[in-house]
Amino acid sequence: MSEFTIEREEGETKGRYVIRIDGHEAEMTYTKVGLHQRIIDHTGMPEALRGRGVGEALVQRGVEDARAEGIKIIPLCPFAKAQIERHPEWQDVLRG
Repeated sequence: MSEFTIEREEGETKGRYVIRIDGHEAEMTYTKVGLHQRIIDHTGMPEALRGRGVGEALVQRGVEDARAEGIKIIPLCPFAKAQIERHPEWQDVLRG
């Protein structure tokens, strides 16, 4: 698990994971599709947090939560898609 504190904010149809460091906020947003799928649609990273593993930590948390909740992920966000492709151990949560 990541060394970052990751908060999860969830609404009825959308949600996001957030990491706040030194006044900067990185996020990964998702949209719920029914009860068993999530579309990861955006990862936002301020320049000050780039290169620190923050984005990877956000995607990892999304994968871990999806696995624990029996949810499949559709990674439309290019960054999230690339991270999941780089980690074969995360690919069990992809919608197949």
